[in-house]
Amino acid sequence: MSKLVISQPQPVMESRESQEWTSEVCDCFKDLPQCCFAFWCFPCFACITSKKFGEPLCLPLLEFCFGGLIPPITLATRVSMRHRFGIKGTICRDCVYSTFCTPCVWCQMAREMKSREITVVMINAKNT
Repeated sequence: MSKLVISQPQPVMESRESQEWTSEVCDCFKDLPQCCFAFWCFPCFACITSKKFGEPLCLPLLEFCFGGLIPPITLATRVSMRHRFGIKGTICRDCVYSTFCTPCVWCQMAREMKSREITVVMINAKNT
């Protein structure tokens, strides 16, 4: 009697040697279309970037409603991204960038995700 073995697809992350951001906060010209989108429609851009990172689509909109001096959603997303990708940094630097350069921080995070895309490997069912 043969058995059917089914393996679920597992995400495979590319390993990067660098523990630094692949671009600086103000490197918007490295991806000009993305920068223009963020400039002309920042709420839409932040929502789309949040969704691509695996967070709820409308999460950044809460920042516009409930955010204070320090934008909590931007800060939390930046810290989460640093931890997920193993990027060196400090909460103090994240706080300063998130507070004074919010659109640029979202652009940097979008560029980072683009440069560290996750490849999903599909495994077919096999008879054994």
